[in-house]
Amino acid sequence: MADAGLFIGWGAPVYGREAKGLEVFNESLQYYGRLQQDAVIEGFETVILEPHGGDVAGFILIRGSEEKLAQLRVDDEFVRLSTRASLIVESLGVVGAALGDGLEGAITTYQQAVSDLT
Repeated sequence: MADAGLFIGWGAPVYGREAKGLEVFNESLQYYGRLQQDAVIEGFETVILEPHGGDVAGFILIRGSEEKLAQLRVDDEFVRLSTRASLIVESLGVVGAALGDGLEGAITTYQQAVSDLT
C-alpha cells in the first residue's frame, strides 16, 4: 500500500495556450501510465473539478512509496513535463502528501511540533 503521494494541481490554462495544454496533459497521463506499468508508482488518479471560481481546476494524485516518489521528483522526464505544464497553466504545484501507512508518521510529526510550541 502506498505510504506517500504527489499532489499535482493546476489552475486555469494560459489564455491562447489551451490546445497545447491538452497536448501536455495527455502526454503526462501517458507518462504516469508507463510509470505505473513499470511499478515506479502504485497508481494515479486524475481529477477535473467543475468550474467554481477557485484557483485549482484539477489535480493528479500519484500514489507510491516515499522513496520512489522522491526519486521521481528529480527524474528528467518528470521535471521536463512539469516545466512544460508550468508554461501553459496557472498555479501549477507539486506537493508531497502522506497517505495510508505514511499518515501515522505525518500525524506524529505534527503532534510533536504542537507539543514543542505549547
